[in-house]
Amino acid sequence: MKVPIYTIMKNILTFLTIGIFTLLSCEKSDLNIDAPTCIKDKIEEIMNNNVTNPPTQVWKWEVGGETYYYITSDCCDQFNNLYTDNCTILCAPDGGITGNGDGNCPDFTSEINKTLVWKDNRN
Repeated sequence: MKVPIYTIMKNILTFLTIGIFTLLSCEKSDLNIDAPTCIKDKIEEIMNNNVTNPPTQVWKWEVGGETYYYITSDCCDQFNNLYTDNCTILCAPDGGITGNGDGNCPDFTSEINKTLVWKDNRN
C-alpha cells in the first residue's frame, strides 16, 4: 500500500514543529554568575519584565562571614532590598520615601565587601 506524499509531508512537518517547540521550551538560562539559584531565578524574573529605569543591578555583599544579595528597585521611593543567600528579605538598606531604607538592617560592624554580580544591560 502506497502512502500519499501529502501524508508523509504532514508527518514530517508535525515532527519538526514538535521538535522546535520542545527545544525552545527546554532552553536553559545562560546566567553564568556566582549566586544561589533563587537569586538567579529573581534575575530571570526581572529579564521577563520590561527594562527598568534605572536598570536593575544585583550586588553581592559579604560582611561578617555572611553573604547577602542587594537588588536595586526600578525607580523612585521604592526600597532596595537586601536578601539572605536563601532569598529571604533581610531589610531595605536604602530607598523608600526618605531614602534611608526601612530601618530594619543590622548594624554591620565590619566593612562590607560589595561586588556587582549582574546588571540589566538591555536597552
